[in-house]
Amino acid sequence: MQEKSLHPSGCELLVPIQNYFIIPSSREGAKGKIMEGSTLYVGNLTYSVTEEQIKELFSNYGEVKEVRIIERKGFGFVEMSSPEEAEKAKEELSGTVFEGRTLRIDEARPPRPRREFRRF
Repeated sequence: MQEKSLHPSGCELLVPIQNYFIIPSSREGAKGKIMEGSTLYVGNLTYSVTEEQIKELFSNYGEVKEVRIIERKGFGFVEMSSPEEAEKAKEELSGTVFEGRTLRIDEARPPRPRREFRRF
């Protein structure tokens, strides 16, 4: 299990990543909840993993529409053709070892609109 990012005030942070937020597992709904979207966050990847390797891994659970690996960050996003396929891939692959690392897979969700801060 990975450590969660905390703000100095002790509040848990949601980390914005290229138009998606990673939703910590503790904030997800009840187990078995149907996913709303078909895009998955895939974390704890080795830096040497390729999009082709990830596509091949996830294609065992449905049609992979797109794979985006964030270079030198150890994570990426996989878009499946349906939320049901994404849920199936998440259930089967989360916590499994791939290329020597334990995968962390969560539903990727769009970010909340940013509030504007006034500078005085």
